[in-house]
Amino acid sequence: MAGDDERDLQKRAAAAAAADLVQDGTTVGLGTGSTVALFLPALARRGLSVRCVATSEATERQARALGLAVEPFDARIERLDLAVDGADQVDPAGWLVKGGGGAQTREKIVAAAAERFAVIVSADKVVAAIGPPIPLELMPFGLGATLRLLSSLGEVRIRDGAGPTPDGGVLADYMGPVGEPGELAARLAATPGVVDHGLFPPEMVTEVLIGTADGSVERREVRAR
Repeated sequence: MAGDDERDLQKRAAAAAAADLVQDGTTVGLGTGSTVALFLPALARRGLSVRCVATSEATERQARALGLAVEPFDARIERLDLAVDGADQVDPAGWLVKGGGGAQTREKIVAAAAERFAVIVSADKVVAAIGPPIPLELMPFGLGATLRLLSSLGEVRIRDGAGPTPDGGVLADYMGPVGEPGELAARLAATPGVVDHGLFPPEMVTEVLIGTADGSVERREVRAR
């Protein structure tokens, strides 16, 4: 298991590699989390003219402080050239688990809108098979009823001490069996009251940039967007 210093080196390497993907004049989707927090200064140091959208207030604050132009993701922007985000888990097929920071719904919207979605991770995020926890965003309205429906799939826990999501939802984690990720994703999405979940399919992912122990980066192509 990598120590904190080694993990930080891996994250920085992946973040720097992602910053090199950004071209002048492009629109960039900014994810949320500790690896994205390293990507933002790497991007700012390049001095490019880019338009950004952010998936959380924390990301937006940091990006603006670094001099990056952040705009609302509204009707004026329909597509993004590139989105960059981290992940909690990455399996061999390219399935992701995201949402440790509670912004998985916005992150999924941004990833789906991007022509290219690059995922930046340290080596410990690469797993043989996806497992719990799977982050969920739930509607506050009818929360008890939603939890009852979800209980037929497996245990769901409201996240202790977590505030609302960026859009006012309730953060929870599915702790039950995963099995085939696509089947679980479909069942979670079909449950009334589930705003979205943290399972991201390979079809969304262009490439995964994995920081390694020596500070180099392993690039895994998942699919062409």
